[in-house]
Amino acid sequence: MIIRTLEEIIGSSSEVKAPDGSWESRRLLNKADNMGFSMSDTIIKAGSNNPIWYKNHLEAVYCIAGNGSIEDLATGITHQIRPGLLYALDKHDRHILRGGTEDMRLLCVFYPALTGHEVHDEDGSYPPSTT
Repeated sequence: MIIRTLEEIIGSSSEVKAPDGSWESRRLLNKADNMGFSMSDTIIKAGSNNPIWYKNHLEAVYCIAGNGSIEDLATGITHQIRPGLLYALDKHDRHILRGGTEDMRLLCVFYPALTGHEVHDEDGSYPPSTT
């Protein structure tokens, strides 16, 4: 059984921040936990603009607090994000995640699991997971 608190994660090596300050992610579960997926509590900063393409991972996201939007770059459609909304990037969708008028708090699940220290590379992705 794995038991962790957010307080344990904040300020530890399991809290990862974007170099530009646009997001911070508290890695609650990672690859070393052997669950097959990872889970993060992520803050997207208000007003930020984050082009992302998880070409090596699938992601499901549930908004806990705040607001923002996600633009599907294949269709040009933008969806508003608010508490209670879930979106799933089931086709490795290229997208832009934008912070709204206040910081947005998201619960993010990745498959395959993240190692826990990733930051987005130049095309907005994380490197492939190695077994």
